[in-house]
Amino acid sequence: MEHIEIFQRLGVALAIGLLVGVERGWQERDVRAGGRTAGIRTFALTGFLGGIAGTLHSLIGPFLPATIAALLGLVYVAGNWLETQEDEDYSITSVVAALAVFGLGVLAAVGDIVTAAASGVVMTIILAARHSLHGFLRGMTWPELRSALVLLAMTVVALPLLPDRPLDPWGALNPFSLWVLTITIAALSFAGYLAIKLTGTNRGILLAGAAGGLVSSTALTLSFARYSKQAPQGSTHLAAGAAVAGALSFARVLVIGSALSFDLLAPLAAGLIPAIIGFLIAGFFWVWRSGSAREVPEIELKNPFELRMVFSFAALLGLISLISKMAIDYIGASALYAVAAISGLVDVDAITLSTARLMGTAINVKTAADVILIAVAVNVMTKAVLAFTAGTREYGVALGLASAVAVAMGGIAYFMLRSFMPH
Repeated sequence: MEHIEIFQRLGVALAIGLLVGVERGWQERDVRAGGRTAGIRTFALTGFLGGIAGTLHSLIGPFLPATIAALLGLVYVAGNWLETQEDEDYSITSVVAALAVFGLGVLAAVGDIVTAAASGVVMTIILAARHSLHGFLRGMTWPELRSALVLLAMTVVALPLLPDRPLDPWGALNPFSLWVLTITIAALSFAGYLAIKLTGTNRGILLAGAAGGLVSSTALTLSFARYSKQAPQGSTHLAAGAAVAGALSFARVLVIGSALSFDLLAPLAAGLIPAIIGFLIAGFFWVWRSGSAREVPEIELKNPFELRMVFSFAALLGLISLISKMAIDYIGASALYAVAAISGLVDVDAITLSTARLMGTAINVKTAADVILIAVAVNVMTKAVLAFTAGTREYGVALGLASAVAVAMGGIAYFMLRSFMPH
């Protein structure tokens, strides 16, 4: 190993220790100097020591890092025990973090330096998220935990047992693929649900709308519509959040469609990115128009990992996949436009997934993009109608205008660029 590389690896080992040490020192910043088991200097030296042990292991043998780790663990445990006697804090997080820093220092010296650095950053993020994670656990209900565990078991244990082949004459219903797609969508929705659980709605209407849009923009639109009748003076403020949720739902479709078929990225982006911009402009305009900050209501969202929701989406995805394939076989690709319009009244994800899977075999890129964007446009206007019927007139008008702007910008841009797209 060249000298330059050795110094680079030792530098990364030291940097990992410094990074974790900064976080640990900040968490215990009110403790008097010398009153904690380890601070920024101790963690930095621990990482550096791991780097040295890893560098020397090729000369002395693999037992050196293990021996130092054992001795270091004893020192940290003893220090933590003395600290516990003083303040009755029984947490061993710092001890575990110190041993992990030493291990990452060794990895930086003898293994993949990028993996070591990335692991150090991830570990620091986990340590820094202490209060958010504890708050999430306190707010978690038993049904939420149970649903997540059951789904995890069904995915890890049952998924390999599902047949990875179509079970119907039309080749539309592949249980393995359907379940993978269902869990993927549920996980994406759960990311937004988790963001709301961790931050609440106290970060402003726009961020609340963004997080809610990842879970279900329809549910958020209805939730805000009901609240607008309780606080009609904040209707335009609520419409701003619903508009941002619509923008995030468009971004979600773009990610899902292009992830399943990269060829869909350009045509979907041509229509969805201008529409996203339109929704965001409307959202910021309504926030500015509504004036001073207003209270953000609690968003009535269901856990995306709730078993009934997951199985309902799986059934919907299977049904739309089957109808789409049968429509192509018996009528032609043009029949998908009607399927998209009907599907868009209820959901966008299912038609996006089923259409992306058909692309390249049953339909071309342009047809697939047309179908998905039709479903998106119908879904947006459906939510605007829901806003009118479930909320105040001002809320419905504000969201309806935002939706019209978004659909118009997206539609114009898409049809201007459509002729340049490959078939």
